[in-house]
Amino acid sequence: MKFLKNLGLVLLTVLMLVGWVMMPWWGVLALAVLLVLWMALFRTGAQARSVASVGISTLTQRLGSSAVIVVGIAGVVGVLVALLAMAEGYTRTQRNAGSLDTAIVLRGASANEVSSSLSRDDLVQIEQAPGVAKNAKGEPIVSAETVVAANLPIRGSKTRDEGSAQVRGISEAAFVVRPNAKIVEGRTFQPGLRELIVGKGAVRQFEGLQVGATLKLGNQPWTIVGIFASGDAMESELWADAKVVNDAYKRGSGRNSATVKLERPEAIQAFSAALEGNPQLKVKAMTTLAFFSKQGEQMAKVLRIIGITVGAIMAVGAVFGALNTMFAAVASRAREIATLRAIGFRGLPVVVAVMLETTLLALLGGLIGGGVAWLLFNGFEASTMSAGSVGKLSFNLAVSPGLLWEGIKWALAIGFVGGLFPAVRAASLPVTTALREA
Repeated sequence: MKFLKNLGLVLLTVLMLVGWVMMPWWGVLALAVLLVLWMALFRTGAQARSVASVGISTLTQRLGSSAVIVVGIAGVVGVLVALLAMAEGYTRTQRNAGSLDTAIVLRGASANEVSSSLSRDDLVQIEQAPGVAKNAKGEPIVSAETVVAANLPIRGSKTRDEGSAQVRGISEAAFVVRPNAKIVEGRTFQPGLRELIVGKGAVRQFEGLQVGATLKLGNQPWTIVGIFASGDAMESELWADAKVVNDAYKRGSGRNSATVKLERPEAIQAFSAALEGNPQLKVKAMTTLAFFSKQGEQMAKVLRIIGITVGAIMAVGAVFGALNTMFAAVASRAREIATLRAIGFRGLPVVVAVMLETTLLALLGGLIGGGVAWLLFNGFEASTMSAGSVGKLSFNLAVSPGLLWEGIKWALAIGFVGGLFPAVRAASLPVTTALREA
C-alpha cells in the first residue's frame, strides 16, 4: 500500500511538472491569485497561512541550510539562462538580417547561399519579375551577390590561429536592400577596385581589420577602406564589389544569390509565383526574414538542447539538496507539526505551508540566478560558425525577459519537487510517532 502511495505521488509530480512547463505566465498568475484567495477566505487556507508564517519566520535561524537551497537553485538558473541566452542572441542576430519587404532568390535545390548559383540570364529574368521595386531611374532594385570564404588570423590568438570569414561581393543596391548597414568609419569601396569594407563583428573577431590595412584575398592584395555596422549577421562579413570578387576567385559572371527590394511585403506571393512558375528558371524565392530565421533554427535548437541538458543535470543536484534541507527542517519541527495536527489542523494546510516555505527559497534563488546571468552575460560578445555560410557569425548573448521567466519557472519547479515529499511526510506521519521522534 505504501509503495502504491509513493508511486502515485511520483506520477502526480511528473504530471504537475509537465503542466507547469506548458503553463503561460497568466496561468501562473491565476494560480497565485487562487492560492491567495484560498488562504484568505477558507479555514484550511488560514491554517496553512499560520503554519507557513511560523516556518518562514524561523528561516533566519536556519540560514546555513536555507542557503543550500537558494545557492543551489541560483546556480542552476544562472547557468541555464546564460546558455539559453546564446541561442536567443544567435537567433536574434540572424533574424535581424531579414525583413518582410525584401526577398532572396536561390537556386531551387539550395538550402543556403553557399550551395546556390545563379547565371547572368537568371539574374536578368529575376529583375523583370513582378513585384520588384524600382529606384528613381526606373531600375529594379536587385543586389546580385557572390559569397566566398577567406582565412584570417583570429584576434587575440597567441598561436596565430586562423578562422573562416565570409566575403560578400555586392552591388550598390546592397545598401538599399539592407538599410540598416551604415558606414561608421572610413568610406565605402569604389566599384572596379580591390577595396573592402568590413563589419564591426568581423573587426572584433579577426586581427588587422582596421581602415588602411591590406589583406590578401584570392592571391591578390585588397585594401580596407571602411567599417560598417548593421546590427545583424551581416556585421560578421567583409564586403567588396561583386565583379572584382568574381574576377579574383574566377567565378565568371554568375552569382550565388539575388536580394530583391519588393514594392510592398504582400508582393512576395506574386514575385515568388512568377519565378517558380517560369520554366526557364529553377529558383525559389522567400522573404529575407523567413530565410535568415530558418538559417538560425538548427544552431539555436542545438544551443537550447545543450542549455536544457546542462540545466537538467544541475537541477537534479539542486533537488536533492532541497530534499535534504527540507527533510531536516521538517524533522526539527516534528513536535510543532504534531501539536498543530493534534489540535485540529488538517494535513493539507501542513503540506501547503511546507511547500510555500520551499517555494519562497526557490523564488529567491531564481531571482538571484537570473539577475547574475543578466548582469554578466546580457550583451556578452560571442562567435560561432554560422549555419549555411562559410564564415563565423559574431553575436551578443541576449538575456530577454522571456528567458528570465523561464529560469524562474525552473527554480519554482525545483522548489516544488524539493518540498513536496518532505511536506507529504510531515502531513502523513502519525501524531504519536511524530511526538516520539521529537
